[in-house]
Amino acid sequence: MDTTPRLRPLLVGSALALTVMIMYTLCAAAWAMWPEAALDLLNALFHGLDFRRIQMPPQAYSAGMFFLPLAVMTVWGFVTGVLYATLYNLLRR
Repeated sequence: MDTTPRLRPLLVGSALALTVMIMYTLCAAAWAMWPEAALDLLNALFHGLDFRRIQMPPQAYSAGMFFLPLAVMTVWGFVTGVLYATLYNLLRR
């Protein structure tokens, strides 16, 4: 008898979407407060690629540049979570 609990796709999708929203907001806040340090970290994460060449001037940032990626990443997180839970439930049979 299999006692492994089934995952609820909508719950897993919602949890991942909320996690992505929180992490993206924290990342954007860090970028706003410490742009040079955040850029150094980004460069280090990508093995020394220089992202300074594509950095936008501070006046180019807007609320839309925060909320549009936030919405896209939240939807991506939800769909990914739903897909993960659905596949998990199918494969555990």
